[in-house]
Amino acid sequence: MPDVRSMDRQGRQMDARDRLIAALYAQLKAERETRETLEWAIRNGAVSREVLEAIAADPVPVVTSEDIASVEKIIALDERRKPNRN
Repeated sequence: MPDVRSMDRQGRQMDARDRLIAALYAQLKAERETRETLEWAIRNGAVSREVLEAIAADPVPVVTSEDIASVEKIIALDERRKPNRN
């Protein structure tokens, strides 16, 4: 399968894209778990109004164009290092 990314011979090293995907997956999973925990705490009255106001006042950082440019640069550098697989 030419389009499938593979690990090195010993199966331990992932390339830059695979590491990025794994990191983004871990971040998404952590954010979902945090949201679920917060929802549970709110439903069960475990969070005070002050805490909820503090959470609402501290916005979640969004992905910026600079973040996207950095990721695109990493991917481009990674592509240049790989031999042509055609």
